Amino acid sequence: MKLSQLLQNAPANLPILQATFGLERESLRINTQHRVAQTPHPSAFGSRNYHPYIQTDYSEPQIELITPIAQSTEEARRFLGAITDVAQRSLEHDEYLWPLSMPPYITADDIQIAALEDPVEYRYRQGLAERYGKLLQSMSGIHYNMELGKDLTAQLFSLSGYSDKLAFKNDLYLKIAQNFLYYRWFLTYLYGATPIAEKGFLEKDLTRPVRSLRNSSYGYVNHEDIHVSFASLENYISDLEGYVQSGQLSAEKEFYSAVRLRGSKFVRDYLENGIQYMEFRSFDLNPFDHLAISQETIDTVHLFILSLIWMEDLDNVDEKLSWATDLNEAIALAHPLDPLPDQAPIQDILTAMTAVIDQFQLGDYYLSLLEKVKAALANPELTLGGQLFAQIDQLSLEVFGRNQGAAFHQHAWTAPYALKGYESMELSTQMLLIDIIQKGVHFEILDENDQFLKLWHGNHVEYVKNGNMTSKDNYVVPLAMANKTVTKKILDQAGFPVPAGSEFATKEEALNYYRLVADKAIVVKPKSTNFGLGISIFQEPASLADYEKAIDIAFAEDSDVLVEEFIPGTEYRFFVLDGKCEAVLLRVAANVVGDGRQTIRELVAEKNKNPLRGRDHRSPLEIINLGDIELLMLEQQGYTADTILPTGVKADLRGNSNISTGGDSIDMTEQMDPSYKQLAADMASAIGAWVCGVDLIIPDRHLISTKEVPNCTCIELNFNPSMYMHTYCHEGPGQIVTRKILDKLFPEV
Repeated sequence: MKLSQLLQNAPANLPILQATFGLERESLRINTQHRVAQTPHPSAFGSRNYHPYIQTDYSEPQIELITPIAQSTEEARRFLGAITDVAQRSLEHDEYLWPLSMPPYITADDIQIAALEDPVEYRYRQGLAERYGKLLQSMSGIHYNMELGKDLTAQLFSLSGYSDKLAFKNDLYLKIAQNFLYYRWFLTYLYGATPIAEKGFLEKDLTRPVRSLRNSSYGYVNHEDIHVSFASLENYISDLEGYVQSGQLSAEKEFYSAVRLRGSKFVRDYLENGIQYMEFRSFDLNPFDHLAISQETIDTVHLFILSLIWMEDLDNVDEKLSWATDLNEAIALAHPLDPLPDQAPIQDILTAMTAVIDQFQLGDYYLSLLEKVKAALANPELTLGGQLFAQIDQLSLEVFGRNQGAAFHQHAWTAPYALKGYESMELSTQMLLIDIIQKGVHFEILDENDQFLKLWHGNHVEYVKNGNMTSKDNYVVPLAMANKTVTKKILDQAGFPVPAGSEFATKEEALNYYRLVADKAIVVKPKSTNFGLGISIFQEPASLADYEKAIDIAFAEDSDVLVEEFIPGTEYRFFVLDGKCEAVLLRVAANVVGDGRQTIRELVAEKNKNPLRGRDHRSPLEIINLGDIELLMLEQQGYTADTILPTGVKADLRGNSNISTGGDSIDMTEQMDPSYKQLAADMASAIGAWVCGVDLIIPDRHLISTKEVPNCTCIELNFNPSMYMHTYCHEGPGQIVTRKILDKLFPEV
């Protein structure tokens, strides 16, 4: 049956853009000598036997980055960005990813076949080396996977006149494949980016640049005796199986077509199960983009694929595809600045792309993509190959590749605590995602705003919120820790030291309590709080006016307020996981040190320039504010924001030392006496917490702590302890606690 006019007869509200996407990027690891790395696949990636995101391609130094299925092009590229980010940071210190599809200078001896544990896969790669040579396999590219959306496919089926949905879907995908092969020269022209091969790569060196070696007969093509027909699905299956049976292909996946029908291991299954999606393989790496493919390219290709459905069905398929192959060869081997040849039916594509935009009212963004395509058609310098041509030096791109590779590697290491593309998420969650991707645990972000993740490996599923809230904690435990009164009672009844104090539900009650604490050092805080919000500390007796201000600040955060005795000493945060203290942090309250010239306000602004400081827990250190609490703290010391501090004089801006209120972090894990670590772990166990932060005030950490003589006081248990502050510290080595969470959740990985 014919599929022509299917889109032309569809309503404007057809969900034409609905699809799922996946990207696979290949890249070579390069060492400091700017040659292909001879080191094994990095152990930091865990086991490549099951890793869903980072695999070894043909050779040991060639890694493949694979995105999970994404519901949009933006999400697919964001996944690719995260995986690329993690991969770059997980390489050996002296390695980086080569940004070009064509390798730097390389010999066959430099290419180590991937040392995979599966002997079948290893033998398959050996067979490729014998059939095509190793050098061909060192080319890298991007594969673009796409499945039309289920609603889109269902509505198209209802419009098609077909009675068999499986047959309709197979015919639809086959039409796309046929038209893709017929018009793929269009993508070769726009995105071809393999203009040269370094000396010795080819049997005979090129004398001039071309547009795309990789998309020509020099690239991923089978031997000339392989002719798989796309005229029908039956022909496709029969031809491919025949070549495997004859030994001309070692496996069906050895068929190096620019498009593959996908969804089953064996092509014959498509007759019963249907084609599930398509893999488009003609994309050279974009060396100007750190992800090797731009968002505009992904979306332009999506529009192009939809236009293939709009176009008429091909007749005389094999004959026309043979003609198109010759046209693609001519365009691929043309000079990068050559225009399209006259016989290229470019108007067919432009007309179809315009029609799809108009018919389905896709709007300004897609119109702008089309205008950029037209501009590149008019001026080859705007194509990817045209831009890359300007970087060629004496028929070599090695210097350009080194510079781009180094720049992209450096980019990956900017803000290494964050996961690029996911910076809007809470930082501890970002760090856990980095570990998840690196170790190869499947993940899905169920609710990005709520930091809710689903993780799985095989049949093992875990749900995680905020990086460390898991099923390992009983539901009531975080509720108990969120309530400071309940926490104190549980710890006190278990014999642990907690500060004395009282709880108030009204401001009047709290003010009446003032006469009992007028001459004492106190802490005023909300009954339920996190991140140090609403806490005021008076190390000297507070005036009634200051006390009232502190009460108002606390009530702004909660309906109940605690007034407790101030415990002198140094505050430490102990991170406890599964009965063991894994990290200890000294948090120094927000402060500035005078230089004799600048005001406190100016000193705060200067300190806030530190790139580790940011807002909303997206950086290891927080921006220091000059709000009511800070101004009140300064007033107690006799300062205002406009005071010029003498050189070396410190002004405290907060009484509480939370990192979330601008404090500094110092890793004390190794220096802290084990007795305090055990005491913190025992406190967590007393409340039943699998993971928690234990805040201890310790006057002298050199004294040994026992339960009978603890030499410390617990001021808080935190049910959602920030993990990032233990890793990226203001001082000290830091402790990677997110990895410990993942190890506990998935010990099999």
